[in-house]
Amino acid sequence: MDEIEKYIEQFPENVQGILRNMRKLIKDNAPEAEEKISYGMPGYKIHGKPLVYFAAYKNHIGFYATPTGHSEFKDELSKYKHGKGSVQFPLDKPMPYELIERIVKYRVTENNTNNKK
Repeated sequence: MDEIEKYIEQFPENVQGILRNMRKLIKDNAPEAEEKISYGMPGYKIHGKPLVYFAAYKNHIGFYATPTGHSEFKDELSKYKHGKGSVQFPLDKPMPYELIERIVKYRVTENNTNNKK
């Protein structure tokens, strides 16, 4: 069992399902990303640069796409509790997978573009 799966298995089953969905979504949209536990949570990097992170908490899933991923989607993220580089998706509401996917795609493009400079 890999370290990400170990992380996921420590949570209740309903949360595990959300975390596995997020992991799959990220891997499907960033297949070249390096995946490992970083800052105590699943993290993904492309070209050695952070892409996104996610973590489970008692009442929400934290999603971290660095400041640029959040600033680019600030209007759509405004209905969620958020900070400069983080957003909290409540566990008692539907997870916005389509929005998360668009953010991941944006960050992949950004990382790839920045790597060419």
